[in-house]
Amino acid sequence: MSATNTGPVTVRVPAKVNVQLAVGGARADGFHDLANVFLAVSLYDEVTVRPAAGLTVTCEGPDAGQVPLDRTNLAARAAELLAARHGLSPDVHIHIAKDIPVAGGMAGGSADGAGALLACDALWGLGSSRAELLSICAELGSDVPFSLVGGAALGTGRGEQLTELTVGGTFHWVFAVADGGLSTPAVYGEFDRLHEGVPVPAPEASGALLEALRTGDASALAAALSNDLQPAALSLRPSLRTTLDTGLAAGALAALVSGSGPTTAFLVKDEDTAEAVAQALRSSATCRAARVAVSPAGGAVVL
Repeated sequence: MSATNTGPVTVRVPAKVNVQLAVGGARADGFHDLANVFLAVSLYDEVTVRPAAGLTVTCEGPDAGQVPLDRTNLAARAAELLAARHGLSPDVHIHIAKDIPVAGGMAGGSADGAGALLACDALWGLGSSRAELLSICAELGSDVPFSLVGGAALGTGRGEQLTELTVGGTFHWVFAVADGGLSTPAVYGEFDRLHEGVPVPAPEASGALLEALRTGDASALAAALSNDLQPAALSLRPSLRTTLDTGLAAGALAALVSGSGPTTAFLVKDEDTAEAVAQALRSSATCRAARVAVSPAGGAVVL
C-alpha cells in the first residue's frame, strides 16, 4: 500500500507552558508521575509533509541548527509509527518551519511530532480516529498528546493521560528564551538528587489553579502557578534566577521556569504590560530573546 495524495499538507501546532507541574517520585520505569496542567500558547511551528523517495527532514527558523534532522526527530518518528500501523512506507519529506524555542521547555519537539502525525494522516488519507492519533502521540512522548489537543488540559500518569480543561478568558504571557538548552532527563535527574532521602508526595492538581483558569482570573492564576522542576532547573542554571527577577521587576504578575526550562515564563495582566516586560527583558542581557504570546491556543490543525 502506498500514499495516493500528492500533497503538500501543512499543520500548525502550538507551544505550551506548564502553569502547574507537580512531580512525584521516580517510578520503576524511570518516569515520574505528574499532575501537569498544560496551557497552549500562540507560538507555533508549521510542519509540512509531501511525498518523497524516502523519509527526510529539513528545518528553517530560529535555532534550526539545533534541530536533529535524522530519525531521532519526533516528526520522523511520528511518520514511521503511523506508517507502520497501516502497512505504509514512510516515504515523505518533512519540513519544519520552527518558531517555538528549541530545547526550551515549551514542547517544540513534541509539537513537531504531533504536527507530522496529523499531516501524514491527512496526506495518506487515513482518517485515523482521535483516539488512535492520541495513542501514537503517547508512544512518541509524554508531551506529544497535548500538542495535538491544545487548549488547556491536565496531564496525569507521565503527562500523557489528558483531561481537557475549561479556560474562561485570555491570559497574556512573555517568554524569555535562554542561551542554550537544558536536557529534560538532566533536570529530572537533578530533581531526584535534590529529593534524595526525602519523601515526595503524590502529585495533585491545584484546585485554586483550575478555578483561576475556569474563571479567567490572571491574578488568581499568578498566585497559583507552580513548577516542582524549577529548583532543579535553577540548580543547573543559576543565571535563570536573574531572568525571573528581571521580569518581575518590570511588572509581571508571576514568573516561573517553563517545564524543564531553560525558557522562563511571565504571566502579565494585559497586552501593554506584555510589551513592556518583553522590552525590559530584551534590554537586560539576561536572555537571548523575549516573545509575547497569549493563551489558550488551539491544538494541531491542518492549514
